[in-house]
Order: sequence, then structure tokens, then C-alpha cells
Amino acid sequence: MDHFQYRGGHLFAEDVPLTDIAEQVGTPVYVYSTATLERHVNVFRDAFEGLDALICYAVKANSNQAVLKTLARAGTGADVVSLGELRRALAAGIPADKIVFAGVGKTPEEMAAGLDAGILQFNVESAPELEMLNTVAGQRSRTAPVSLRVNPDVDAKTHAKISTGRSENKFGISWTQVSGLYDRIRDLPHLEAVGVDVHIGSQLTALDPLKAAFTKVVSLVRSLRQNGHVIRHIDLGGGLGIPYEPGSAPPPLPSDYGRMVRETLGGLDCRIILEPGRLIAGNAGILLTKLLYDKHGDERRFYIVDAAMNDLSRPAMYEAYHDIVPVNDPSGTERIPVDIVGPVCESGDTFTRARPMPVVRPGELLAIKSAGAYGAVMSGTYNSRPLVPEVLVNGTDFHVIRPRQTLDDLLALDRTPDWLAD
Repeated sequence: MDHFQYRGGHLFAEDVPLTDIAEQVGTPVYVYSTATLERHVNVFRDAFEGLDALICYAVKANSNQAVLKTLARAGTGADVVSLGELRRALAAGIPADKIVFAGVGKTPEEMAAGLDAGILQFNVESAPELEMLNTVAGQRSRTAPVSLRVNPDVDAKTHAKISTGRSENKFGISWTQVSGLYDRIRDLPHLEAVGVDVHIGSQLTALDPLKAAFTKVVSLVRSLRQNGHVIRHIDLGGGLGIPYEPGSAPPPLPSDYGRMVRETLGGLDCRIILEPGRLIAGNAGILLTKLLYDKHGDERRFYIVDAAMNDLSRPAMYEAYHDIVPVNDPSGTERIPVDIVGPVCESGDTFTRARPMPVVRPGELLAIKSAGAYGAVMSGTYNSRPLVPEVLVNGTDFHVIRPRQTLDDLLALDRTPDWLAD
């Protein structure tokens, strides 16, 4: 459920008409709903009631400070994968002891920042990273809390570009190397093994791959404990999908996921760390765009909008489906097959092909739904198109939480060498 609903013939974000936001802020613009963010946190938390569970929101899904502060007030921690995300999480008020630092390529500077902040744990993904973390921790006379991210070689049955749990993926440590690396942690003076981490991919639409991975982790934890390792945390990552396409088979409910986790891992007496990102932010945001032209080709009809692949890259990158609806209620109107495309100079700048859509006139607004995760954070300035603004709605109020980048802002990022000076 989200809080983008039609009222009186117009689409609202909570109690704010999207037409008001378009008039005051312009288009394209990302719009997020506070009530939806909070609801998704609460639903996910309720699914794990009775377990010692910590929700560490995956900052990569949507890292705007206002979004992070909203989630911090709802009690979440953070899963970060860069120094920038760590800084964002701390600045938003997320306690360091609720922050997990993941990622395959942590630099010494990032490791030092995590140690200085006092984060909950580092999810380590290779033997060389383990050695570097020990060196950095020793230089600071600290002990780094470590969980090894294991690669269980389980097919997540998701898009190849967001699958992370197969042996050919760059993520995690091979199952055959895990026990030896935990023994290596015991030998290194500035590391402490505190847990096991696993994450097999994103936008999972079935629980079976997750259960298969978690079952392997249970066996691993028991084996590690028999070898004298104190394993207190099991980090299950994120990955549970959201419903993008109306009428398609829905992903598992958080309650079903929680039940499976309880049945699979409930007897291990471990703290469970969960890293939802898309599940929290995805359906809490839309990309609001305006129809520029209704172009009739020989064989196809094109709705050309002012948003483009540089603003929302998921359709071009992943062939991802996003529901797209008119802001004016289309109930009872004729539907025609159209390609919805942007103005960027690429054929891949296409949001959908031959999709039945209501007749929309130039100047009217469309809402690209489920754009709250991996939308603004993945945007760029291709074709010298400035970054679009972000807006957060809270009841009857809305606030621009990132202003539209101006062309002057964009050009000012460039530096001209002396030999080209006039």
C-alpha cells in the first residue's frame, strides 16, 4: 500500500495534490510520502516481532537526508557501502552502533571512518580486505567487529544485474573458503568475528532461494561455533521484492518472510540483522513528469515526456517495469498503445513500449510509480541535463528536500586549465 491516491479526479500524495507540487517546483520531480515510508518500516518490523531483530535500511536505495532522518526517527539503523553513505547516515542521526558497513571495495579511509565512528560491524567480502582491515584497526589501536559475507551459490531467480549470491558474482566469499577465513580472523589481533552475513540479490519474488541460502548459513553457524567462534549476529541482507506491475504475482509479504526466518533461524539465539531498501522506499516515491509531445509515427505512437533515462535509469538499465498513470483520473477513458519516451538522445531512453495508456494531452502530468528506490540516487547529468529536485510530503505539507540543479550549478563543476584561458 502507498499514499498516492486519486481524490476528486486528481492524484494526491497524502493530502497534497501533485498538481500543486508541479506548479510550484516544476517537472520532472521526485515526490516521496512520509506516511508510506513509516508504514513500510512498521509493517516490516511487525513481521519480526518476538525476534531480536535490527532493521538496517539500505541507504543505497534512497540516500536523501530527509528520507534518512524520517527512517532514523522510525528507529531504523543503516546499511552503508561507502564513506559518503556513512556520513549521510550519521548526519541524519542514525546511531553508529546501528550501522553496518558492506561493499566489496572498502578503502582504508572508509575503514578508518567506520572504526572511528564505532559502527556495529564490517561485512567483509575477501581475504585481502580482511588483512587490510586488521592493519587499519591496528594503526588506530582498535578491534574491528567483523562478519564475513558468504556466497552460498544460490540462484536468486532475479535479474542478472542484481543477482549477488551465485559463485560467478563478485560478492561474498566462496563457501569453500569461509571456515579458513574465520580461523584467520582468530589469528589476527585487531579483528573480532561477531557474525555471518549473506545477501543473494535484489527484487526477489519468491522465498525459496532465501530459505535455501539461510539453511546453509544455519549449518555454517553451528560448524563455526563448534570450532570455538562466538557468532552473535546473522545478517540476512535485503532483497525482498515489491509489486511494480499491477496484476502480476505479488512478491511474498513481509509477514511470510518473517515466518520463514523464524522457522529457519529461530533456534540459533542470534541477533538478526535485516537490510531492506527497496521494500521501504520503492513504493514511497513517484517521478512526476509532464507530457511534451504526442508524436504519431508510421507504426507507433509516442508520448514524449520531460523526464528521461538520466533521471530514472531502471527501465533503460534493467528493462524494469514501472506503472505509469495520469495525474488526472483516467477512469472510463479510452486506452491506446503508446511508447513513453524521454528527450535524451538514445533509443534506450524509453520508459515503456506499446503500453495501453489513457489519452493524455501535452502539458498534462504523468506519475511514474514505484520510483522511490534506485531512482534519484542513480540519476546523472547525461546530455547536460541538470539533476531534478526531490520533494517530501508529510500530510498537508511538502518541502523541497533537494533543489533542482541549475545549469549554472552544472557548468560550475567544470574547471578550465590555464592554457585554455582567454
